[in-house]
Amino acid sequence: MKFSEYMTEWLYGEDGYYATYKNIGKEGDFYTAVSTSKFFGGTIAKHIISLVDEGFLELNATICEIGAHHGYFLADVCEFLYTLRPELLESFNFVIIERFDDLQRQQTSYFEESFGDAVQLTHYKSLTELQCENAFFIANEIFDAFPCELYFKGKTARVEGHNVEFDVENAWVEEKAKLYAKDRGEIGVGYEEFALEMAASAKKFEFMSFDYGEMGARPDFSLRIYTKHKVIPFFIPEDNEDYKPREELFAKSDITYDVTFAHVKDAYEEAGVAFVELKAQMVALIDMGMLDLLELLKENVDEKIYRQELEKAKMLILPDFLGERFKMIRFRKES
Repeated sequence: MKFSEYMTEWLYGEDGYYATYKNIGKEGDFYTAVSTSKFFGGTIAKHIISLVDEGFLELNATICEIGAHHGYFLADVCEFLYTLRPELLESFNFVIIERFDDLQRQQTSYFEESFGDAVQLTHYKSLTELQCENAFFIANEIFDAFPCELYFKGKTARVEGHNVEFDVENAWVEEKAKLYAKDRGEIGVGYEEFALEMAASAKKFEFMSFDYGEMGARPDFSLRIYTKHKVIPFFIPEDNEDYKPREELFAKSDITYDVTFAHVKDAYEEAGVAFVELKAQMVALIDMGMLDLLELLKENVDEKIYRQELEKAKMLILPDFLGERFKMIRFRKES
């Protein structure tokens, strides 16, 4: 089978890694910005308010998270909207795009526990089901969860019994590899379709996503497996002490790769959506006002609580944690 099919089965098959709820954070396989601090969602809420104030977002806009897992991110956005501009909690339409029924139930339950009937949450399985006039789309670590093809010196990979062989001719993969100056590495599959679906779902929108990667392609394979906070390179030698057979890790751990943001950018521009910027996460969060939110917290809680939240928030912007390697990419479509 194609490697993209193998990865899809690993992550999204009937028994795939993301088909059911998984803990993220200390008890899970990895950390994300969302699991680290509520001020990640809070900073996005502050940015959303700025879009309302500049007239880009209407009061009845749709606020949509794609790939929400537990629902913490959008819930944190809602919590800070309530604190900063409570009337928006009633006027906005809150949406999560989630293909799995089990995760939809988890998200619905969490929102009901958190907000009662103060926030009305709507689910769609795909962007193709959503039609709205004005929207803000947000996603965290989504493009690295798209399946990919593996390319090595003119050949594309296939998988047989968890073994990878580079012996397939694939014109599309080779074209992308040449476009992004790769002689080996991952080629994301589905970016173009995803961009077209988003462009068709809303007449006017902004889309912001956070992921790890660079604008240009890495010069080698970045494919890796996360299990219990241990990172295992996909092509790890069998004599390495961290080696585990792929069949033992398949569908029981996360598999991911670094995003080539130039590919994402091209996909959206081909769909008629304008690229706005790419920034390191630490720069993006500071520019959107995270430090202002922390100052507001300092003025309203005791010193101990402030210090606890400050230490968590630092993890979002410290260069050696999430601040530098993670990037924010932003797009806009005008009506």
